[in-house]
Amino acid sequence: MTFEELLKSMNPEVHASMKRAVELGKWPDGRKLSEEERKACMQAVIAYDAEHLPEEERVGYISRKKADGSNHSPSQSTEDIVKILGNDT
Repeated sequence: MTFEELLKSMNPEVHASMKRAVELGKWPDGRKLSEEERKACMQAVIAYDAEHLPEEERVGYISRKKADGSNHSPSQSTEDIVKILGNDT
């Protein structure tokens, strides 16, 4: 089964099972996920989320809203100038 076929065959129950397996590091039957299985499940969960869920419900979503309802700055990648104070001797 290809990755694309897996995504097409996924339903909400399979998605939830894979998501839980990644969170716990094991399958519902208790078997440990291999590193390869963990990566594949994580990719499938992210791809399924992007296709079927609104942005705020997706894995890794971080709300940019403050408690008062306003938005944080659009980017935190702006540079700040920092002056380092040292001993002037």
